[in-house]
Amino acid sequence: MAPADHIPSSTKLQPGSPSDPTPFGKYLLMGMIARGGMAEVYRAKARNGATGMGDRLLAIKCMRPQLAKESRFVEMFIREGKLAVLLDNDSIVRTFEIGRIEGRYFIAMEYIGGKDLTQILRRCQESNQRIPVPHACYIAARMGEGLHYAHTRTDAEGRPLNIVNRDVSPSNVRVSYDGEVKLLDFGIAQAMLKFTSEIGVLKGKFSYMSPEQIRGMPVDARTDVFSTGIILHEMLTTEKLFRGDTEFALMEKVRKAEVPPPSKFNRRVPEALDRIVLKALARDLPDRFQSAKELADELGAFMSQYKFNPSEMQEFVRGLFRADYGKEAGEIEACRRASIDTEPEEISIESGAIQLDSTQPIQTPAAMPTPSLPSSPVPQTITSTQDTGPQKALGKQQTGGGLWSRLRDKFTK
Repeated sequence: MAPADHIPSSTKLQPGSPSDPTPFGKYLLMGMIARGGMAEVYRAKARNGATGMGDRLLAIKCMRPQLAKESRFVEMFIREGKLAVLLDNDSIVRTFEIGRIEGRYFIAMEYIGGKDLTQILRRCQESNQRIPVPHACYIAARMGEGLHYAHTRTDAEGRPLNIVNRDVSPSNVRVSYDGEVKLLDFGIAQAMLKFTSEIGVLKGKFSYMSPEQIRGMPVDARTDVFSTGIILHEMLTTEKLFRGDTEFALMEKVRKAEVPPPSKFNRRVPEALDRIVLKALARDLPDRFQSAKELADELGAFMSQYKFNPSEMQEFVRGLFRADYGKEAGEIEACRRASIDTEPEEISIESGAIQLDSTQPIQTPAAMPTPSLPSSPVPQTITSTQDTGPQKALGKQQTGGGLWSRLRDKFTK
């Protein structure tokens, strides 16, 4: 089989397996683990000879080739990667590198064995159980810690980057089999909202938006607080907070933000927790928690009565997915043993240009404005992210003039 880094981008990338890995630059692909509308994600590790990586497993997110033909999607993907590299926090999935190999744009991230919150909630519904109250609070508190880190991130001169996630939803919350809670795909929603207005792209996200987002108003950290509150409410009740038969009906419910206390659906939720959830979900910004840290601190104080140990999260997730955990443990061990003898081709990355050492610099498409993050080179090896002095975070939310604008206008009159 020819190495993936020498096949045309139009050729389907072989996902590989632990017994037959696919070479991809300095990485080995060992099976596809997720597929979305924008990218495919592969379990991977560094090839023999690639220094600084050891045998740790990675998740390689490869942009789908058909999207790479459009500059807006390429910039979207690069913006996500450059923003993610800046975020070095235990509650955010770490990104180590972005690059391009034979036309295939990729982002190399840490591999988190486990499930996303959507899968956990679905399993709870199927098995007629709920996420225990302290576990739900722990997840929301860790989300708050990660969000606050991003919200308060500054550049080398101490100027705020004004990062707002705008896409806090269960599918973007990863809970590992070791009990870790991490946010992923940080920043992709900002890029999507800037470059697209198609209803199909946003469908399914309305349920986790804030009232100010629905109305097309400026957003800040408090919009992520609201979305975290929605997820906490859903974890406590195992029911979606905002539902509607049509997008219009759903948006109207979010705009009104009429929220029943979670104790109405779950008698194990005490009044003190009701108050925290309802404050996170206050319709008016001044009545809401003013920072994600404030929400995380309140949840931490509330949880003290349970004497919760993070190891309990590990036991819960492994117990909920016992068969899946056993299967994945075996696959991970097989991946760690996988190897290939050939030396990897080194990849170097520069802001505004993504290149292989063996080629001339490959510029981003001419129609694409230069991404604003970061201004200095992206880290090349798997190390803690350094402050590289980025210039500006993402700009104002732009929603275009399509159906999204018409939906928004309906609620801003």
